Amino acid sequence: GQRLDATLMKIITHTDTIPQPTVATIGFFDGVHLGHRHLIDDVRAIAAERKLATAVVTFDAHPRQVLQQDFIPQLLSTTDEKLEMLAATGVDYCVLLHFDRSLAALSAYEFMRQVLREQVHARVLVTGYDNRFGHNRAEGFDDYVTYGRQLDIDVMAGTPFEHEGMRVSSSLIRRCISEGDVDSARQALGYTYSLQAPIVSGYAEGRRMGFRTANLDMTHISKMLPSRGVYVTRVRIDDAGAWLPAMTNVGCRPTFGRTDTTIETYIFDFDASLYGHSLEVAFCHRLRDEQRFADEAALAAQLADDERQARQLLTHTI
Repeated sequence: GQRLDATLMKIITHTDTIPQPTVATIGFFDGVHLGHRHLIDDVRAIAAERKLATAVVTFDAHPRQVLQQDFIPQLLSTTDEKLEMLAATGVDYCVLLHFDRSLAALSAYEFMRQVLREQVHARVLVTGYDNRFGHNRAEGFDDYVTYGRQLDIDVMAGTPFEHEGMRVSSSLIRRCISEGDVDSARQALGYTYSLQAPIVSGYAEGRRMGFRTANLDMTHISKMLPSRGVYVTRVRIDDAGAWLPAMTNVGCRPTFGRTDTTIETYIFDFDASLYGHSLEVAFCHRLRDEQRFADEAALAAQLADDERQARQLLTHTI
């Protein structure tokens, strides 16, 4: 749940071209995690050495979404969040390509010629250690080097980024979030994972037990959900003001026999109505699995215990 100050990054879309030669890198950059930032640092260092501008080439949709009709991406960032975080890396240009079937059909050579050379004016391409592009997924780094020689683009490999022995990648972070390990996700992302949505009315079960909760509108969430359970969170209302201490349940409220997934947040020491507002929920720690309780009294007792633990954990974290 971190908002980064945007610099003067220029966003290039569709057929616009970059008016100066660049050092470029390409990828989906989901989450703009520490591995991505490490790669972009490589790009900036090479650009400084060669006195060139910097460019990040990315896409407005997950490539697999276009190629597989039934694929629902488990996204770590929205396009707006991604652009905001890319701007904060200090790159000069972000080329936001519309990923569709015609772009997907380009060979790696044609992609390098049409996009990287003609649109991006790339003199150098720094590729991620595992990056593949072009419709033939069998082509890899050595092929890109060969095409680069033909197109006068110097192709270099970025160095992988490891954090505490883990090679940081979007798929590693997705696995952490899907297991509820939001602590490891935060370490690999470099910020606390968050979800944002408008607040809708819920079933008012929490209020009855003395825990008035704010329910996120699930139809507005395009990012992946942490696994079901109770989390220590910080929240922010309408993208402004201070982060407030809270605890959040992701799940289907089995004690009440519900089956639809909801995200309900109990903000500590806060009693105003939030209908009509939006809430950003940043997941700091996981407290426990979602459980089914014998009755409301047992659940209320557990929630009081959760709150005690959450308050304690929040005083020890940033």
